[in-house]
Amino acid sequence: MIYFTGDMHGDRRRIGRAALGDLNEEDTLIVCGDFGFLWDDSPREHRLLQKLGRLGPEVLFIDGTHENFSLLNALPVVEYRGGTAHKVNDRVYHLMRGQIYLIEDKTVFAFGGGEDPALDLQTDEELSEERPEAPTREEMLTGVRNLERCGYRVDYIVTHEPPGSIRDFLTMSDKGSQSVSAIGAYLDELAQQASYSRWFFGSLHRDIFISASSICVFENIIDGETGHTL
Repeated sequence: MIYFTGDMHGDRRRIGRAALGDLNEEDTLIVCGDFGFLWDDSPREHRLLQKLGRLGPEVLFIDGTHENFSLLNALPVVEYRGGTAHKVNDRVYHLMRGQIYLIEDKTVFAFGGGEDPALDLQTDEELSEERPEAPTREEMLTGVRNLERCGYRVDYIVTHEPPGSIRDFLTMSDKGSQSVSAIGAYLDELAQQASYSRWFFGSLHRDIFISASSICVFENIIDGETGHTL
C-alpha cells in the first residue's frame, strides 16, 4: 500500500516504529516535503538514514522549502519506477520535480519545492543558484510534458505547496493580504487540467481533509487508496 504523510523536519519520532504502526517492507511511505534527514551530512545522520532504510516501508520524499539542497542535489540521479530520482540508499529516494512514477501499480506525479509569494518568477539560473527551493520554469515545463504524455491522468499528485486557490482558502483568516506565487498559479492550472484520485500536500503543517480528493497532511499517515488515517 502507498501511504502519505507531511513535513518531518528530521524529527526521529516520526520514523519510529510507534509512529509507523503496521507499515512493513511491502508498503511505501511518501513524505510531502521538508524531509529534513539530509541536513548536516554527519555520521549520526548517516546512521539514521541507514536505520530508516531498514525500518520497514520504502521511504520516498519530495523536497520542500527547508532542505539542504547542496546535499540533496549532490546525490546520484537514477532511473526509478519510470522517472528519475535522487538515491539516498536502496530504500530511500528523493522524487524529483515534475516526474511521474509507477509505484505499486499507481501513477504518482511529484512536484516538490516552494516559494515566497512576494517573489517574482525569476530565470532558471537565478532560482537554481539563489533560491533552490523555488521551482524553475524548466521544472514546471517538465511536469507539463510528463502529464501530457499520460493524458493528464494520474492516480496521485503529491506536492509540498497546495494550489494557490486552496492556500488562499485555508489562510483567508491570516493577517495580511494574499498574493499569487508562480508555483501556486502553476498548481492551480494543473488542478484544472489533471484527473486524479487524490492530491496530497504538506507545507501548511495541518491535517485537514479539504475534500475526498484534496488532503492537507502533516503528522497523519494517510492510506492513499482509502483516504483513511492510520
